Amino acid sequence: MNYSKLLQQSHFLEIKARSLAEGMKSGNFRSLYRGQGIEMSAVRDYIRGDDIRSIDWNVTARMGKPYVKVFEEHRELQIFIIMDNSLSMQISEDNKKSKYETASEAAALLTFAAELNECPIGTVLFGSKINLALMPVWGREQTMIILSNLQKYNAKEKDSVIIEPGSVLSSAINGAGKILKKRSLVFIFSDFRSTDWEDNLGMLAHKNDVIAIRMTDGYDAQLPAVGTYTFTDAESGIRRILPSSSPRFAKIWKGENDRREKNFSDFCLKHGITAVNMDAANDPLKVLSDIFNRTQN
Repeated sequence: MNYSKLLQQSHFLEIKARSLAEGMKSGNFRSLYRGQGIEMSAVRDYIRGDDIRSIDWNVTARMGKPYVKVFEEHRELQIFIIMDNSLSMQISEDNKKSKYETASEAAALLTFAAELNECPIGTVLFGSKINLALMPVWGREQTMIILSNLQKYNAKEKDSVIIEPGSVLSSAINGAGKILKKRSLVFIFSDFRSTDWEDNLGMLAHKNDVIAIRMTDGYDAQLPAVGTYTFTDAESGIRRILPSSSPRFAKIWKGENDRREKNFSDFCLKHGITAVNMDAANDPLKVLSDIFNRTQN
């Protein structure tokens, strides 16, 4: 692991995350901050109609007139990230960012923003297997563990681990549901090119506030028209010869992508999940800021 590079990246990302941290506190998702108990923060003059049980008798006796206790609710937003580092997320042209690179930058920004707001954050990283599972904790050590693992599973890094074919998206979602003991704000970064994840995602959304970020790139909707050539599926290894220059094929390819996108959006709407499409070429900070500041219905 190149820690000097990681520290340089973390300094840059931390600066960018400051505006995101403000969005967490002031944006429309501020209602997700959960009460964690109450404590007395001050006293004030008794006003007719106040509950007599809130009278502070010690202060009242000292001051010679009635005072009531003012209580403040502890509020804490717990964040959890489910990150897909499978092969289908890693593929890209040499001069372009992969879906994983863009998603991992977004996850890093969320991690720093959580630290700045003193929010516990945890994560599950997965590909062909669960690579990392962390309970939500607040602090710099947790931040650096998450960042180092995001870098570790980036296939473009020279010292990254070998990415094996396959995706355990369903197991990662199920595992997150078992880890989280209280309602949390859950971000899922995946291209959702897997099967049998719907039931587990529906159950996770029943007990948590879920933002499902579907990672895409330009090839999902349109392939370059370069004639007939062989495609190999990164996950299954299946090979197909596709006529990329055929208008009929291009229409079918786009139609399949539109269908997947609609099914994903319909599923999320049905289960109260916030659905977001993030292209690999998008600015992660802008996409996340828009999420926190979007107008609620």
